[in-house]
Amino acid sequence: MAPTKRGREVIDLTDDAEPRTKNARVPSHGTSSSSQSTAPRQSQGSRDSWSTPSSSLGNSRYPASFQVLNADDDEAIDLTQDDEGPSLELYGTMDTKIVGVRYYNGVATPHELVAVRREPGNPYDENAIRIDNVMGAQIGHLGRKVVEKLAGYVDRNELVLEGVLTGEKGLWDCPMRLFLYGTSHPLTRLRLEERLKADRLLKATQLKQTRKESEARRKATGLQSGTSSAGLATAVCQEQETALQQLVATSETLETQRTDDLTDVFASNEETLKAMPKADQPTILKSQLLPYQLQGLAWMAAREKPQLPAPNSDNSVQLWKRSSATRYTNLATGFISTSAPSLISGGILADDMGLGKTLQIISLVLAEGTDGGPTLIVAPVSVLSNWEQQIRFHVNKDQIPHIVVYHGCKPMSGAELRKFDVVITSYGMVGQESKSSGQRLLAVDWRRVVLDEGHTIRNPKSRVAAAVCNLKAQSRWVLTGTPIINSVRDFLSILRFLKLSGGLEDDGLFSQVITRPMKQLHHSHPDKIKAIKVLGHLMQDLCLRRKKDMMFIDLNLPPKTEYIHRIKFGKSEQIKYDAMMSEAQGELEKYQSKSSHGQKGRYTSILERLLRLRQICNHWALCKDRVDDLLALFEDQKVVALDDKNVPILQQALQLMIDSQEECAICYESISIHEPCITACKHVFGKPCIAKAIEMQGKCPMCRSELQAESLVDPIPETQEEEFEADDTCRSSKTEALVKILEATLHKEGSKVVIFSQWTSFLNIIQMRLKQANLACTRIDGSMAKKHRDAAIESLNTDPKTRILLASLSVCSVGLNLVSADTVVLADSWWAPAIEDQAVDRVHRLGQTRETTVWRLVIEDSIEERVLDIQSEKRQLVSAAFQEKTKGGKAKETRMADISKLLS
Repeated sequence: MAPTKRGREVIDLTDDAEPRTKNARVPSHGTSSSSQSTAPRQSQGSRDSWSTPSSSLGNSRYPASFQVLNADDDEAIDLTQDDEGPSLELYGTMDTKIVGVRYYNGVATPHELVAVRREPGNPYDENAIRIDNVMGAQIGHLGRKVVEKLAGYVDRNELVLEGVLTGEKGLWDCPMRLFLYGTSHPLTRLRLEERLKADRLLKATQLKQTRKESEARRKATGLQSGTSSAGLATAVCQEQETALQQLVATSETLETQRTDDLTDVFASNEETLKAMPKADQPTILKSQLLPYQLQGLAWMAAREKPQLPAPNSDNSVQLWKRSSATRYTNLATGFISTSAPSLISGGILADDMGLGKTLQIISLVLAEGTDGGPTLIVAPVSVLSNWEQQIRFHVNKDQIPHIVVYHGCKPMSGAELRKFDVVITSYGMVGQESKSSGQRLLAVDWRRVVLDEGHTIRNPKSRVAAAVCNLKAQSRWVLTGTPIINSVRDFLSILRFLKLSGGLEDDGLFSQVITRPMKQLHHSHPDKIKAIKVLGHLMQDLCLRRKKDMMFIDLNLPPKTEYIHRIKFGKSEQIKYDAMMSEAQGELEKYQSKSSHGQKGRYTSILERLLRLRQICNHWALCKDRVDDLLALFEDQKVVALDDKNVPILQQALQLMIDSQEECAICYESISIHEPCITACKHVFGKPCIAKAIEMQGKCPMCRSELQAESLVDPIPETQEEEFEADDTCRSSKTEALVKILEATLHKEGSKVVIFSQWTSFLNIIQMRLKQANLACTRIDGSMAKKHRDAAIESLNTDPKTRILLASLSVCSVGLNLVSADTVVLADSWWAPAIEDQAVDRVHRLGQTRETTVWRLVIEDSIEERVLDIQSEKRQLVSAAFQEKTKGGKAKETRMADISKLLS
């Protein structure tokens, strides 16, 4: 590559191109309002007080999205998802023009954000990059000379292009500013800069300036690799006394009021919530609603009938302001519409767990009456029956609506489903139907759709999230105590489901307006101030959030105290841990070395070692087998013979996949809560899903091997205890600390304990250790049939002799009432603290009469301590998101800076 002279002028890459399609038209993937005109628009004039004026357009202005159209989903790297993979940095800006605007009807106004979309399938220019407004209507294309330079960078996923209009749309073209974002990896950035200079796209002076600003921003926000958050309190002694007061004295007390959660930061304050109007008690209910629940009913009824703001008022509704009778401006994207925009009917009920979200929705459905059409409730499989039970319990016997639980039953037509007042189904059923040719759930015009545990759709790219967005409904509701679990991007999928208008529902635009400013900019930067205000407007418009500790809620819940109990490794455990840590660090160095040379490393190898490091903190035996090692025994067998030798090996592989939170390849729900099984062709599914596939096709959906009902292998029976080589094989530093806590706790009369772990294999070990200590327990996990789960909970609730429940975190973090217990032990830590919070709130909720104690067991100076740091950063909005799995069980790309911290 020829060297680039310093100060070389950047060439003018604009031209007056012809349209890239045969006829002027609105592209099929976007729509244009009927009132939009192709005539040039007048200047916007005065902007809202928290919008950036044109004079401030510069390197930090909000750029728009970039997407690769028609790309292979499995191969394309989405660089706009800055919660996945390395973060992006601004390299520079280019002032250019949108050409061919006379052929398209997308309206455009100065300072509006626009979507920049690569169009590799364009038959007239293989380098085409089109520009759309935020409503998806095409404005035009970038000039041919521009895209000749840029297309290659885009196709190689080296640059993300974003843009904003800088002037009026004319007859022939429209001025705009392009923003060029690329990797933040220092060495890769330098190499990319040299090529950008050589191609005369950006000047050396600008690249130097943006690099300097990015480095300063990383230091200011603590995002540089290896930066650690404030450490937690000092370690405790290894030798623990059994007296409960001594355990407390040697543990760290945690602050239990988490006011730094994103939802809490932006939700309405307590005084505003206290003053909200109340609805009348619905006569159809036999249960009396509490005052705050009547307020929730009134709020939801109003949100189902939203009204646009009055002309020239200072108010905004769902980010829309109205400057005249026919002029509406979106505060997030700057888009101006001359026709009334559509508003969301519905919203988010984000009350704390245990405040009665289910009852409030039931009251909303029935207070209006069911003449307007049926309501669809979509929920996790584990709580489907709870919805039907709650409706029948709270409603007058002679007024109970016509209900059907539509899951694992014979398919119904749309006409059959319309005959019911309430249809209760699972996320898996909705996702499965979206792939089939039959139109049932998707064919009905629902009066309302309710997503219970709505954070289930937090990955906007998952098929389940896409499927629920395709449901037709007059009103849409999301019920979740944690609308934001990992990062602010969790909110995007909810906004799409609710059908927000104005452009913010677009992936790239959401990233530019919200995600990137919130994550990368200093708190006083105008872009970050705007992002915070946009979130604040949306939360207060769409989200109702009440917490158990608010004075006006008055639940009179007993106090909850949380402790971190630190434990030292034994000598032999430390040796095993150090060896695995060295192996993991070696894999990380190998990956980073290959990445710095433009090669692909085995990212999944690093993630597997992270998993094993966390497991070895519980017990070394959890790491003695690996799925690949087990299935390698059958490498030459497409279908395994199910004999006495092979079945136990398949069962071990299945158990490891359950522990790793694998998902059913048919419905995409976790197999841990979905009757897991493994086929003779070595694929894992939920048993109801694969049984139906065998019945219909007789083949495996993954490899097309012939299957029969007898080709399925169930997990190791829950009554079959694991055999250990010696009595001390089920002992570890953590199990011994756990036994001491249990022995001390159970001295309190009537106390009961729930022990959570994310790995059922560790629950097996704990169960054996408790047996040795003569401590009886019951258990609930995803491998158990529903009747056995119900029996375990019933035993905990009613049998005075049953004082310990072992529980799988993924199964028991939603939908269960465990108030018969007063102590929670979190045996291991989850990346996302919200999942643990939900598990704890199964015990500390409405109906609890005893003080609640929470113990978090953490191995000192291990990866578990660093997981706590990650959790703390999540709560404080400092760290990027950590997510364990994506669809199909594939490990999700996590920021290398965070992984480096975990392995430091």
